[in-house]
Amino acid sequence: MNAVSRSDSTEDGGRTTGGPTTAALPTTTLGADGIEVGTQGLGCMGMSEFYGASDLTESRATLDRGLELGVTLFDTADIYGSGHNEEFLSDFVGAHRDRVVLATKFGIVRKADDPTYRGIDNSPAYIRAAVEASLRRLRIDTIDLYYMHRKSPDTPIEDTVGVLAELVREGKVRALGLSEVTGAELRAAHAVHPIAAVQSEWSLFSRDVEQTVVPAAAELGVTFVPYSPLGRGFLTGSYTGAGESSDGEDFRDAMPRFSGDNVAHNTELLTPLRAIADTRGITQAQVALAWVHAQARVHDLAVVPIPGTRSRVRLADNVAAATIALTVDELATLEPIAGKVAGTRYADMTFTSAGRE
Repeated sequence: MNAVSRSDSTEDGGRTTGGPTTAALPTTTLGADGIEVGTQGLGCMGMSEFYGASDLTESRATLDRGLELGVTLFDTADIYGSGHNEEFLSDFVGAHRDRVVLATKFGIVRKADDPTYRGIDNSPAYIRAAVEASLRRLRIDTIDLYYMHRKSPDTPIEDTVGVLAELVREGKVRALGLSEVTGAELRAAHAVHPIAAVQSEWSLFSRDVEQTVVPAAAELGVTFVPYSPLGRGFLTGSYTGAGESSDGEDFRDAMPRFSGDNVAHNTELLTPLRAIADTRGITQAQVALAWVHAQARVHDLAVVPIPGTRSRVRLADNVAAATIALTVDELATLEPIAGKVAGTRYADMTFTSAGRE
């Protein structure tokens, strides 16, 4: 079982919203005895793609600010910007290699002539090519945490992890992770080689992972890394639906939860978040993240959410949430939200673990 190291704040909600946390960001490990990281990481995807145009100068400043605040786990993938995100992070990683825990992923295939195409490849040859390409773009010798981004139905997970174990022995990878897997798949993988972290969507809007994979991770001592812990921005109140972006490059515009009649329905579900935030004098984002952090206690496992942001101010707000403890009554108020959400996480849920549960 992972030892979860936390410094929970008092429950008076007296933290300001714009500045850094007044307590040090707690730490935990990736896996029972693995790499030490801060209990909140940073998702870097939006710095290169999917959420509209990005200011790379501010994005780099946000990376540096994260380190100042105790963030050490920085998350990317080879498909983010079709390699651009790894290349963008390379200077930052190189400047702080002894402090940065770099996570990247393989397994999703894109086509240059079809921006909507998404395939999955877990074959040994593909994994070998992908790791070399990521190492080259990142300009490092070893990837700290290497995830299988999605599971291919054509490759048994035992075979995939077998190849990844070889990469560990060769020194190209330090620790292994899986994304969007079921509890049974996590157990099968862990039997081949220890899995340090499992990453899936987990938030007040998305709780299907609690069916099998969260219990399996707790049992095996695997750290859970929730992606999109802010519901892709919807839980913050900053995104109100399709067509909001001016450049037409926001991938949320095509997602079921953020389009049509679902937008108005799901917006109503934010009422208890706003009430708690107003009472506490904190932001909706902080309430949502504090709920995710609370799941470490609820499920008895290490939880390291990776909210994405390109803003130093928002990053400081997010980090502060790691030491905000919600009361039992507040958690109870938030409990019913996920069951009322209209729309699926993706238009094609076969691209997730949900269809294999």
